[in-house]
Amino acid sequence: MIEDPRRGVIQVIARLGRETQLHLDERYRNFRITDGILLFTSVLLVILAVFNVYYVRILYEDFNGIITNMDSMYNHLRSIDEDMNDVTKQMAAFDKHTDHMKPIHDNMMVLDKTMPRIRNNMDSIARDMVGIEKSMKLIGQGMSVIDQRVYLMTGGVVTMRQNVHQIARPFGHVGAFLP
Repeated sequence: MIEDPRRGVIQVIARLGRETQLHLDERYRNFRITDGILLFTSVLLVILAVFNVYYVRILYEDFNGIITNMDSMYNHLRSIDEDMNDVTKQMAAFDKHTDHMKPIHDNMMVLDKTMPRIRNNMDSIARDMVGIEKSMKLIGQGMSVIDQRVYLMTGGVVTMRQNVHQIARPFGHVGAFLP
């Protein structure tokens, strides 16, 4: 019996059709899986975006609070600086008054010659006055150091305030998009 030559072609085409159908079925199943993964990923990204916007809003509000506190701190430090300047001026005036202690001591020496029983008390007062004068000079120097440090702290607060303003500026633009 003779085989029909068309039969081989038909079998090859039938086999190609079955393979093509299997391939299409597998491809459809893969597309469904891919679509599911894409949907899940999209939902997850939307959720993360909502949380990011929320945290940016909180960060923006916190930066505004920090800036407000730094402005307040700067104003208080400026007030302290002015008060320290006044204290330093008062200490300088007091130091000038202590310069008169030397003539008082000299007058006490004259009194010591005329009143021998007061001599011991006057010597004690003179020693105390010298100690007070030294202490006042130290206090005056200390006030100058404190005044310089308060001035330096004020400059540091100004720098910190400017830096926080620069950091908060981009978040201020993000805040315009928030509800």
